[in-house]
Amino acid sequence: MKALIQRVSEASVTVDHQVIGQIGPGLLALIGVEKDDGDAQIEKMLHKLLHYRIFSDDNGKMNLGLEASGGGLLLVSQFTLVADTAKGLRPGFSRGASPEHGRAVFDRLLSAARERLPETQSGQFGADMQVALINDGPVTFMIEV
Repeated sequence: MKALIQRVSEASVTVDHQVIGQIGPGLLALIGVEKDDGDAQIEKMLHKLLHYRIFSDDNGKMNLGLEASGGGLLLVSQFTLVADTAKGLRPGFSRGASPEHGRAVFDRLLSAARERLPETQSGQFGADMQVALINDGPVTFMIEV
């Protein structure tokens, strides 16, 4: 499982001209599910999303995780994150999960996140989504578990 995370001032997801997920300050996480991902990867990823120290403490240092910062979490499925881009000019998707498996893993991650952090929003799996954000910093990291 991969996540491209961005510390944001605000972020939203729109489908068919309707906002379906929106947060203020917090973390936007674009999630790519690989074919062998399961409960172990879900738990590791959720731990990283909630505790990765990219939010400023009272001294302006990146010492706080999302939970401690009180921010929101916006999870968006993004199949293209698992692409193999090492060779040629066309991405390969052999490591990616099937749509059924990807949806099941993403839904379990979303459910677990909502249990731990009530301010969790999401996009719509498999939909054509428009994601808007204001990257705070900018601060962006790629996480793989």
